[in-house]
Amino acid sequence: MKFTLAKKINMTQVFGEDGKARAVTVLKMEPTVVSQIKTKEKDGYSAVQVATGFRKEKNISKPVLGHLKDMPLPEGRKESFATLKEFRLDDVFSLNKGDSLMIETFDIGESVNVAAISKGKGFQGVVKRHGFHGGPRSHGQKHSEREPGSIGATGPQRVFKGLRMAGRMGNDRTVVKNLKIVDIDKENNIMLVSGAVPGRRGTLVEIRSTNLK
Repeated sequence: MKFTLAKKINMTQVFGEDGKARAVTVLKMEPTVVSQIKTKEKDGYSAVQVATGFRKEKNISKPVLGHLKDMPLPEGRKESFATLKEFRLDDVFSLNKGDSLMIETFDIGESVNVAAISKGKGFQGVVKRHGFHGGPRSHGQKHSEREPGSIGATGPQRVFKGLRMAGRMGNDRTVVKNLKIVDIDKENNIMLVSGAVPGRRGTLVEIRSTNLK
């Protein structure tokens, strides 16, 4: 039962003992505190709600401020917690409200699943969005290099649901599974995970051990 929130800093590379370079993503963990314990008896499901990130109170909604009014802030912080996230767990009794999540709970070499909001790419055509090859470049095909082609059968006389077409691309919750923890800097609360992680620099990411959903 390992989980936490972190912020994507950037990507870099590290050299292993075999001398080969490996691409890694740098994740920095900010102070993260358990803000609520949800149980099946009271809420209908078991989950742990955590709070992280800081923002001035005038920029936070009043319902969130009221929900977090009893939360202790880290030493030296005057702002309030800004972000709430839930992790559904079967066993929530080992945690209490106000507990801090520490980076020390993770181990080097451990596999984790990382979820985040991917980069938004706006409205894109079928070639970029779905990898279509486009039409033939032969004569008689004047402007069809990036067109989708036929979009429906003549019998039903309608376009079927789920057909791959142009539209909004990115800005979706994406999960990358089985990323290995390459290194952990406990002093600076920094974790290096192998490979790429969804999102831009500064994106809030969810880190779960592989046995969690």
